[in-house]
Amino acid sequence: MSAAATRPDDPDRLWSVDEHLSDVLSTVRPLDPIELQLLDAQGCVLVEDVMVPVSLPPFDNSSMDGYAVRVADVAGASEEFPAALTVVGDVAAGAAEPLHVGPGQAARIMTGAPLPPGAETVVPVEWTDGGLGGGPVTKMTARSAAPEGATGQVQVHRPAEARAHVRAKGSDTTAGERALEAGTVLGPSQIALLAAVGHGSVRVRPRPRVVVISTGSELVQPGEELRGGQIYDSNSFALTAAARDAGAIAYRVGAVTDDADVLRSTIEDQLVRADLVVTTGGVSVGAYDVVKEALSAVGDESATEGDEEAPAGPGVDFRKLAMQPGKPQGFGAVGPDHTPLLALPGNPVSSYVSFELFVRPAIRALMGLGDVHRPTVRAVLESGKALTSPAGRRQFLRGRYADGTVTPVGGASSHLVAALAHADALIVVPEDVESVEPGTEVEVVLLG
Repeated sequence: MSAAATRPDDPDRLWSVDEHLSDVLSTVRPLDPIELQLLDAQGCVLVEDVMVPVSLPPFDNSSMDGYAVRVADVAGASEEFPAALTVVGDVAAGAAEPLHVGPGQAARIMTGAPLPPGAETVVPVEWTDGGLGGGPVTKMTARSAAPEGATGQVQVHRPAEARAHVRAKGSDTTAGERALEAGTVLGPSQIALLAAVGHGSVRVRPRPRVVVISTGSELVQPGEELRGGQIYDSNSFALTAAARDAGAIAYRVGAVTDDADVLRSTIEDQLVRADLVVTTGGVSVGAYDVVKEALSAVGDESATEGDEEAPAGPGVDFRKLAMQPGKPQGFGAVGPDHTPLLALPGNPVSSYVSFELFVRPAIRALMGLGDVHRPTVRAVLESGKALTSPAGRRQFLRGRYADGTVTPVGGASSHLVAALAHADALIVVPEDVESVEPGTEVEVVLLG
């Protein structure tokens, strides 16, 4: 249950950033594990250790195109006095029954092919005449072009040490070892390893499905014509992209007008594909801030109307936070499945900062990750003047971080989306600090 549900409503209470985040994370639970095919599991989090069922590579094999030989047969070989060996055939990658290499013999071998019995090393084709009777060659003659190249004689112009150019069985990983730990996010390299050791599917927590809804009758879709009093909807694009960057499968819903019934219907329609709903706009105290009005009626349909014994359904608590930007926030659960919902402010910077502080950790918690936060560092402030911050508020300023220093980007106003595009960090000014002088060490949240 949300911590908000255990406290009486107090519209004048000022929540701290940490209290609000704790309330969110105490409510959001990791999604249930499922078994997925490898490519479907990309971006998901392992729920259990994965062991190696077969060694990798599973047999000794050649790392070069060349000839598999015995060490003694090429000892002392040189350009002037090459070692002449009888070629007994080809060993190609995938060969099930490799040839046997005896004294004075060589087998033409391809990269990845198993080292044949009797052979002790591999000489690259560049150290031989390729079986053509001349000097050293630069590449292997195609079998289709010269079928007789698989037999006859090859001259080797350099000696080779034992097991040169041989990949040993189990040199990458051996059977019984742990391939990947629980909690690992599966990227391309992890999926490659799983496939290489024979796992066709894996048990993971699925990527959360996040529905992003922007509100406001003034919003117009990019590409359409602006009329008086209208602006383009940027928040839904920013938050959808941010949700995908956090690891979610994100769905963007077109801007909803300032109509509580329309917004309520939109949210209810979207719950079928949502593990988390994010709205932006309409959470302040204006006459047209309809998110509060709409969400007050999106409750638990399992509660029977008029039944005093029916359990109280979930709801959304709207609150004020001691932060700038992003003072107005909403959080709770909606619908019969108690789907978490975070209601963010409508100003672009407020919306994005709120996402980074609250929504991104919620997404990572749904994924089942242990560490849900962006990395933070200490950095020296480089600025032409002192930074000011309102008393009692934790301020988050956009900045650029490099080599232990951070430089502010743009001002403190919450509508400066152009400055946000050039920032890769948030400068944190604590609640009890009203001025930060240049050269002061500050906390920095890294966004990239």
